[in-house]
Amino acid sequence: MDQRKAGVVLNYIIIGLNALVGLLYTPYMLRMMRQSEYGLYSLVTSVIAYLTIMDFGFGNAVIRYTARFRAQGKVQEQQEMFGMFMILYSIIGVLAFAGGMLLYANVDSMFGSTMSVTELHKAKIMMAILSFNLAVTFPFSIYNYIITAYEDFIFQKILNIVRIVLNTVVMICLLKMGYKAVAMVIVHTVFNLMTLALNWIYCKRKLKVKFVYKKFQWGFLKEVAVYSFWIFLNAIMDKVYWNTGQFVLGAVSGTTAISVFAVAITLTGMYMSFSTAISSVFLPKVSAMVAKNRSENEISDLFIKTGRIQYIVMSFILSGFIVFGRPFINIWAGSGYDDTYVITLLFFASLLVPLIQNMGITILQARNQMRFRSILYIGIAVVSLALQIVLSRKYGPVGCAVAIAGALLLGQGLIMNIYYKVKQHIDILKFWKEILKMSVVPVILTVAALYIIKTFDMSNIVILCVSIAIFSIVYILLFWTFSMSKYERDLLKSPVEKFLKRR
Repeated sequence: MDQRKAGVVLNYIIIGLNALVGLLYTPYMLRMMRQSEYGLYSLVTSVIAYLTIMDFGFGNAVIRYTARFRAQGKVQEQQEMFGMFMILYSIIGVLAFAGGMLLYANVDSMFGSTMSVTELHKAKIMMAILSFNLAVTFPFSIYNYIITAYEDFIFQKILNIVRIVLNTVVMICLLKMGYKAVAMVIVHTVFNLMTLALNWIYCKRKLKVKFVYKKFQWGFLKEVAVYSFWIFLNAIMDKVYWNTGQFVLGAVSGTTAISVFAVAITLTGMYMSFSTAISSVFLPKVSAMVAKNRSENEISDLFIKTGRIQYIVMSFILSGFIVFGRPFINIWAGSGYDDTYVITLLFFASLLVPLIQNMGITILQARNQMRFRSILYIGIAVVSLALQIVLSRKYGPVGCAVAIAGALLLGQGLIMNIYYKVKQHIDILKFWKEILKMSVVPVILTVAALYIIKTFDMSNIVILCVSIAIFSIVYILLFWTFSMSKYERDLLKSPVEKFLKRR
């Protein structure tokens, strides 16, 4: 429990740090790299990201089965599973590198019509480096999954914090010296390799993890493959869903449109991380609950309780962005990013439902029931991709965003709620009654704030910062008083009270 609490707290420190880096470093990076260079970097990284689906869902399987074996006291089975996965991930690493080299060889044919010769040359260099990075990452990623399964979150998160700080400092220095996209890829690769090495050392020396390489367990692999297959399909569709936008825009619009869209994707990634900070530490716990046959009511209550806590954070961010998002982006990103506010708002609004319900994904993974969600995700991703191609040609990045947001609302908003109610026996009606009661303050305050700020010059950074501060104070006080339960207030007060007592 202490590790989970610390994991959530450290996750929010990481998110806050990433937000701070985003607020201070990203505008500097955008101005130093310029739109075309940043668009090129975003395009290459999004294309290479497709290769990460070659994890095949095994990462979740390592976490789930490790937690299950630990709950059942099966040490030998756990060690043999680690050996099996190391062999599998080593093979996958080789295949990922081959896939990267195939992309490298076809850069000209994919993007030659919208890029200059210099841009194509840089794209090839970055693809080669990222392919090598991915090839090494696959076999060594098992150590990160083991640390998660052991719920040793403190080491994991502190290492991440150090990496964020050092990566940012190094990149600021290199950008000042004139280096751009290629340098970003090299720095990312170096710090990733260092992180993988430290995870390996920690597993060997602190957790005393052993790998047993015996007769290959084909029967167990078949069981794991059935579990992983649906997660794998989900991962494919996730990449298709969030990475095809840049690919489509790269083919029909060029690097400038990609840059506008990529900034919205960056902000969306920050937004999503505030929700996953909570749910990401619960897979081992829920897996243990399922292994011990805990009741459906207990799991449903966990879904509702976690969703309420996530809504506290997500509703605050969404309300603030609706009110201040446009002037913030104009100051933060600079000229040429007018459409980014509309794109980001479309993503934020359509993601609200799945982000306050992502405990449902954890429950499905623990129960080995990802099939329906994965098939549904295939359907909405295909629909989204078709609409992206059509709407991007006519409306550019905004049309692309409309396609993504619309499919998201239909699939993960409406259909998944019906599924949770009917098949998973989660009390969805109670969930939405709780959320609606909590929404009175955000709705009223957002409407009032939009009306009030019309009288102020939000292009002035001082006025904008003061307005955000006043809005935040009023929002938090009203939400604390009228929207939060005693349990939620105590949850936030408890760490502060403990700290004061120790002092």
